[in-house]
Order: sequence, then C-alpha cells, then structure tokens
Amino acid sequence: MISKPNKNEIRKKRHLRARKKISGDSKTPRLNVYRSINHIYAQIIDDTKGHTLVTCSTLDKELQEALKGKTKQEQAKIVGQEIAKRAQEAKIKNVVFDRGGYLYTGRIKQLADGAREAGLKF
Repeated sequence: MISKPNKNEIRKKRHLRARKKISGDSKTPRLNVYRSINHIYAQIIDDTKGHTLVTCSTLDKELQEALKGKTKQEQAKIVGQEIAKRAQEAKIKNVVFDRGGYLYTGRIKQLADGAREAGLKF
C-alpha cells in the first residue's frame, strides 16, 4: 500500500533548508510567518539575541473588528499591514522575509504584499 506523504514534515524540511541561509540580526531582523488552517501569525525576530521584537496574528484583539467577515487572504493582508506598522513603531524598516517553508502564494504572498505596502522593506 502506498503511504501518504506528510506535507507538514516536507514543509519543515524545506524551512530548515531555507533557514541555513536566512538569519536576522539587529539591523535586519527576520520576519517569520506561520500559517495554520484558520489563522496566520507573523513575528519579527532578532536571531543574534534570540528575541522576538514584534508580533501580530489574526488572533489579536485589536484586529478582531477589522478581520470580521473577511476571507483568509484579506485577513493575511491586514496582518501584514499591522506587522509593518508595529515594526515602524519599533524603528524597524528592513527585514529578511522567512516564509516558513510555505510556498510563496496565497496567504503568504498577501501578508508580504501588505507588509510592503505599509512600508516594510525586504
């Protein structure tokens, strides 16, 4: 019998391959994205210190009104715009985009486009 491939394990391997080359420092921290079935999470991380500088997700209470009635892609774009706004408040302008092993399409692309529109450079 043919076994079904575990897509999350494949994604994790893809993420590890990318993480060998991608690292955030204090000048250009890493914008990490995690996508679950219902939600999307983004955080900006300084890998040299091991600290999360800024975080945002579809679960944030401040975003609940803006996200109500929207599709998941529209929600991802709003999260991207919000993470960029919070990053600018923390005086972060340039980041390295870490897509978390996900393909650059759909919600991941919408989040990146929203962050770029709001002024984050990567």
